[in-house]
Amino acid sequence: MSASKGNLNLEDFKPPQISAKLIKWVVGGIFVLIFFFSSWFTVGPEEVGVVLRFGKYVRTVNPGLNFMLPFGIENVYKVPVQRQLKQEFGFRTRKAGVKTEYSSRRYQEESLMLTGDLNAAEVEWIVQYRIADPYQYLFKIRNAETTFRDVNEAVMREIVGDRTVNEVLTVGRQEIASAAEMMVQELATQYETGIKVDQIVLQDVNPPDEVKPSFNEVNEAQQEKEKLINQARSEYNKVIPKARGEAQKIIEEAHGYALERVNEAKGDVARFNQLYSEYRKAKEVTRQRMYLETMNEILSKVGRKLITDKAAIGILPLFQLDNKGGLKNE
Repeated sequence: MSASKGNLNLEDFKPPQISAKLIKWVVGGIFVLIFFFSSWFTVGPEEVGVVLRFGKYVRTVNPGLNFMLPFGIENVYKVPVQRQLKQEFGFRTRKAGVKTEYSSRRYQEESLMLTGDLNAAEVEWIVQYRIADPYQYLFKIRNAETTFRDVNEAVMREIVGDRTVNEVLTVGRQEIASAAEMMVQELATQYETGIKVDQIVLQDVNPPDEVKPSFNEVNEAQQEKEKLINQARSEYNKVIPKARGEAQKIIEEAHGYALERVNEAKGDVARFNQLYSEYRKAKEVTRQRMYLETMNEILSKVGRKLITDKAAIGILPLFQLDNKGGLKNE
């Protein structure tokens, strides 16, 4: 029976026939595209490319455009060897910038440590490092970043555990950072991680929040103790040197007085010896001179004097004497 006008035949719904030649061209085009895009790659200026062939290391290529075998025969891992990387312990940076934002979460599983004198301290630090050997970093150890992080925690706990809490919180911070840097680098080299440590910096070291009030009271007591000791030393430095100076002054004055008396005595002895020597040469002349010098010294202290002849008689009324026997002043 023939179909009426306006009715559709089932043959009208058959898909169009695609020729085998067109299919070959499409498959070939896809093959060429895959070949083209899988045969080259670019390496950034801070990176190197580590090329593997069927999972085995083949070569390391420098930054720029590079080629490799397509279709997954060779694969490349890009490693940032020129970039300084960092790991944070005890805290996390949410947003770096002029005003850095930090996570409010406390990472006490990393930062809480026991010191050598059995006190607790929260130690936060940063490790800055570079990938020095990309081959070791990728293939010598599984999960190099995790292993490196575990090494840092173990080393820091060991170093803090050998020191007192005062050393950790105050004067020993730089020493701790230097010792940790050296030990972490030794272990990283021993484990063949391919990592070079640039710097370890202690960010913040505090007692746990639970004991901060007590710790602050202890610090205040220690500061008050140091203050009193310094005041006592200051007073000591004021009084003791002054007393020592005065004592030395008295001693020097005594030495000077003794030297003066000795020199005077030596001078008197020398003068007496000279007089005695002259006296022996001319006893009468020397005796007369000594008598006259002595009388001159004595009479100069007597005042006005009258010298009369011992043979004169009756001249006393001629002298105008006062009641005390001295001459009246005219």
